[in-house]
Amino acid sequence: MISSDVKSIHFSGIGGTAMASVAAALQEMGFAVTGSDQNIYPPMSTFLAERKIAVMSGYSEANLRHKPDLVVIGNALSRGNSEVEAALDHKLRYCSLPELLKDFFLRGKRSIVVAGTHGKTTTTALLAWVFEQNGLNPSFLIGGIANNLGQGARFTESEWFIIEGDEYDTAFFDKRSKFIHYLPETAILNNLEFDHADIFEDVAAIQTAFRRLINLVPRNGLLLANGDDLNLASLLHVTHCPVKRFGFGEENSIHAFNVRLGATASEFELPSFKFHLNLIGDFNVRNALAVIACAKHYGLKNSQIQAAFDTFGGVKRRLEIRGVSAGITVIDDFGHHPTAIRETLRALRVKYPGQRIWAVFEPRSNTTRRKVFQSDLVGAFADADAVVVAQVARLELLPAEERLNPQQLIQDLRANGKAAEYLPDVETIVNHVSKNAQGGDVVCVFSNGGFGRIHEKLLERLNRPPAKPLLR
Repeated sequence: MISSDVKSIHFSGIGGTAMASVAAALQEMGFAVTGSDQNIYPPMSTFLAERKIAVMSGYSEANLRHKPDLVVIGNALSRGNSEVEAALDHKLRYCSLPELLKDFFLRGKRSIVVAGTHGKTTTTALLAWVFEQNGLNPSFLIGGIANNLGQGARFTESEWFIIEGDEYDTAFFDKRSKFIHYLPETAILNNLEFDHADIFEDVAAIQTAFRRLINLVPRNGLLLANGDDLNLASLLHVTHCPVKRFGFGEENSIHAFNVRLGATASEFELPSFKFHLNLIGDFNVRNALAVIACAKHYGLKNSQIQAAFDTFGGVKRRLEIRGVSAGITVIDDFGHHPTAIRETLRALRVKYPGQRIWAVFEPRSNTTRRKVFQSDLVGAFADADAVVVAQVARLELLPAEERLNPQQLIQDLRANGKAAEYLPDVETIVNHVSKNAQGGDVVCVFSNGGFGRIHEKLLERLNRPPAKPLLR
């Protein structure tokens, strides 16, 4: 646990999902918690406000005037940030969030680390819920708000800690992947694709990061991996710990068969048992396979796992229906990688057969802002009927030759017969969609940021009656 001389903790960059969740959990434990950030948006702004955590808008040396006993510095902050400089100038005790977790919460626990390019948040939340429903009272850290659990982090006295393991770097002073700090007893590898173009040069560099995680699994631990993923295959030939593979292929030790993907749920079978999952898409079946493999390894029965599946309510910002207005369904999804977008739209096509599906995309992540996915994004929108692409976020921070070209993306989509528009700002997008969408349409907004509260604005605009013509 945290050293007894630490009473007050300040989170610089508290708006991040993990930062906010840990801050709230520490406040519940009795610590005096403050934080600062800029442009915080829901659901984390709402989450922090509900818990009455004092959040200072913007970064300033004055935010540290109260001399907190510990400053937790988010990985988005770098030298030149006023709070980073103040912490260094005044020799305040500081650390990264992964360091905080490792030294004060994970050490001595049975840590289950869920890693992969896609599906980490849902898999971690589902696994935590399975453990919770079976009386294991796990600690957890999830990169999102699980609807059942009501929060993204909790620290308990149990031996279990289930944690989402991100391959992104730790802090400006520690460029190793976050998951290197998480002391895995079991490591779950969902998949591996190129992402985070700002810190990784290619897939091989990401594979190196994953190898480092694998090397930390003890001989009495377990490596669980997606056996269908070619980018993971070369990493799994290890002898220092047991390895089990899950997936759809028959060569996997845990493989699903008789998979049925429905509009509101999915079903699949393992030998002698049929599972039902209230989530859609084959990607969620794969997430569930990882959970089943892990839970069974730790002694839970199929029936115990299924009982938890029955009540799992998903995660905010993962295919989350934000509302229905004028018969038009508005969905929020965190998807920001071509594969995630493609698989989400494929699942929506099953969920809403025969209905027109809109994809509204904000290129905001450090990879999709760049041109590395210029061609991949064309295929990602194959299952959308209409596509709207917004301006590349933080455009000024990238040289022109490195940026994604939205106009070219639109041109390529139209060449494939897709109705597509480049509309740079939220107001223009809302006007366009509200003018052209019809009852029964589904609008899925893809962004890993707040996107100017586009969901609320769209629902509000759709709810307005059309303006009456002026009498002459």
